[in-house]
Amino acid sequence: MKTELCIAKGVTAIIGSGGKTSLLARLCQELPGTVILCTSTRIFPFEALPLVTEPLETLPYDKLCVGTYAEHGKLAAPVQSFEELSKLSDYVLVEADGSRGLPFKAHLDHEPVIPPCAVQTIQVVGTWALGKPISEVVHRPERFAELAGASMDDPVTPELAAKVINAEALCDRVLLNGPDNAETRRLAELLDVPAIISNVTGAPV
Repeated sequence: MKTELCIAKGVTAIIGSGGKTSLLARLCQELPGTVILCTSTRIFPFEALPLVTEPLETLPYDKLCVGTYAEHGKLAAPVQSFEELSKLSDYVLVEADGSRGLPFKAHLDHEPVIPPCAVQTIQVVGTWALGKPISEVVHRPERFAELAGASMDDPVTPELAAKVINAEALCDRVLLNGPDNAETRRLAELLDVPAIISNVTGAPV
């Protein structure tokens, strides 16, 4: 996975919907060296990782989660800047978007919250929900329908999903999270940026 997505050292922003947290956890396992997982929005702590909420001068663990406590048991952005953290760790992976657990998303003007120092941005798309109505499987369905030139009752097709992703032009690569089938491959072909198909842990099939 780390090879296909060309994860570079420094800050990587993970945006989109349908598997961001699962991707962060998987990359943390696969990447060599030191890795910090954090957010520019809100995430739940990673149970398998040590959590640090105070400023760091050195890393107490090779792989850890960093953030500040927020409401409902979630974490907000770290005390230190992402640029500072990137000087302490080989990789800083930032969940930079929210999608309310839905597999597709369109973005408002203030979204996503990509750190200015990010060296790359990867967008996750939950392709297992292709064929289902926009109104049921999209976060910000009105915006998605507007960009796609569709009705909210229309199903999400590879063509409509690609139209939205290409119009927003927010990422360097796309992870299509779901089964490797004709629809997913069609979506990959239509995108303006490289796409990787992988059923990240947690994605329905």
